[in-house]
Formats: sequence, structure tokens, C-alpha cells
Amino acid sequence: MVRHVMKLYPSSFNMIRSGNKTIELRLYDKKRKNIQTGDIIQFINTDDPTETLNVKVTNLFRFNSFKELYRELPLLNCGYTEENIKTASPDDMDKYYTKEQQEKYGVVGIQIVLIEDRA
Repeated sequence: MVRHVMKLYPSSFNMIRSGNKTIELRLYDKKRKNIQTGDIIQFINTDDPTETLNVKVTNLFRFNSFKELYRELPLLNCGYTEENIKTASPDDMDKYYTKEQQEKYGVVGIQIVLIEDRA
């Protein structure tokens, strides 16, 4: 088991804390290639670095693009809500990662379960 540290925007941080978000979407870059099922990820709130969440990785879903990922995974588990699910688009991820990055590395859905809340 390996421990990873990742920063997370407050909206996603709070959705994971409440249990509404169980799949974190990331670029499958060098850092994420090291993540394996059973590993622990500590998420740090970008607005308040003293707020952290610890989660356990239960599954990894690899895709070539967010377009593929959005077709295959349940978006309500990926940070969308009943209010915004109808407008969900893979292009939403462009604000985090460029198309070039997505094409170079591919993407991953990291399925997680909250194991500790030290907020």
C-alpha cells in the first residue's frame, strides 16, 4: 500500500467528504500511473490546506480520453449532481487539462471510498 497526496478544489473536496463523489477524474500522467488498488490518497483542500481527506482506492478505470470515460462511467459518481448532469460534457475537463495533455497521457477514473475525515 502506497500513500499519495493530491490537491483538490473545494467543490470536489466537499462532494467526496459527503460521499456524493466516489470517482475522481485525473490525467493518467506519471504521478497517477503509480496509483494501485488498495493505495491511500490524501486529498488536500486547495482553499484550506489544513483540511484533508483520506480515501482508499478501490478501482481504476483507464481511458484514452474523457470522452470515452464520460460514456462509460456513472457521472453522478464523478462529481456531477442531478442539477447539472444534463449539461455534463467531457469538455468540462478542459479547464483542468489541455487536449494535448489528455491525448499524451490518457485519463483515469479513480474509484475511492472515504476512510477517514480529519477536516
